[in-house]
Amino acid sequence: MFYNVLKAKDIVKLEENAVEKEILLQNNTSSLTIIALKKDEIIDTHTAEEDAAVYVLDGEIEIHFDAEKFTLKKGRIILFKKDVQHKVLALKDSKFFVIKT
Repeated sequence: MFYNVLKAKDIVKLEENAVEKEILLQNNTSSLTIIALKKDEIIDTHTAEEDAAVYVLDGEIEIHFDAEKFTLKKGRIILFKKDVQHKVLALKDSKFFVIKT
């Protein structure tokens, strides 16, 4: 069996880079990734190849889908289907999980 206890807030740190990410688990098309973005940084428009969930650990982000946008603060989660174009904007220094299934 695989056991590993991690402190999520310490996995990635924003020091010099505007974006940091680490894939924690990956299996076929499923994955768990933690991403850190500095304030005002953007992850450009892209399409998820799997259904996804984004859970904000710290900070505040906006997720833009076509004409709609959602603001997520610490402790909030958003779920969306695959093949949906979106982009992410950090309103504050932020850390969030991306879960793809």
